Amino acid sequence: MPPPDTGLADRIAGLNARYKHRAATSVVEHALRDGDTGAVALVSSFGAESVVLLHMVAVVDPATPVLFVDTQMLFAETLEYQREVAERLGLEDLRIIRAAPVRVGAHDPEGDLHRTDPDACCALRKTEPLERALAPFDAWITGRKRFQSGTRAELAFFEAETGTGRIKINPLAHWAPLDVADYMINNRLPRHPLVARGYPSIGCAPCTTPVATGEDPRAGRWRGTDKEECGIHFVDGRMVRGPLKAAS
Repeated sequence: MPPPDTGLADRIAGLNARYKHRAATSVVEHALRDGDTGAVALVSSFGAESVVLLHMVAVVDPATPVLFVDTQMLFAETLEYQREVAERLGLEDLRIIRAAPVRVGAHDPEGDLHRTDPDACCALRKTEPLERALAPFDAWITGRKRFQSGTRAELAFFEAETGTGRIKINPLAHWAPLDVADYMINNRLPRHPLVARGYPSIGCAPCTTPVATGEDPRAGRWRGTDKEECGIHFVDGRMVRGPLKAAS
């Protein structure tokens, strides 16, 4: 693993300079083979749009490690979709990540922590297991896109993950919603079954509800609370959720 030294910024600048005019598929291809990225994994929720990056990675190198966090509170449809997609795409190194049973037994023995403290539940069942799973890697591929929020308007293909020394790779940074839909149609990729039932954003079953026409696509996540999530990001070595705030 390349050390998280002062050369990280130079490596990222070089990567962005080399691939800034490349298409998403080309960014994936080069990111998996460029020595400046080191060991790379794809983190996937197998959610509504996840199949796009899974397909790109599978075409380039189906042996790429794919990290899937099973919180043990996911929809049955998500678990079935994960199995279907992994088999169809021929993913050779799918790693299903779960919280340690002793941790769950100590902190959520009744399985109701999501009702009293959803942040703690996410930390226990998703944050901690994924952080451990990412430890051996130098970079990870994300599905972040510029259109998702104003703070991502200048999102680059490669960026530093604050406090960890890892690189985040964002092949879909320049994509619009129509690009995602077109890619899925053109490549005849299977859709998550819950999308057609009003779930444009899919998380754990107890914390996800259908979204009505005209609502924000993420309105069904933790409905009725002020909790938000726009992906998984590390800041100063800790995982945070929601739009990353611009520096003041």
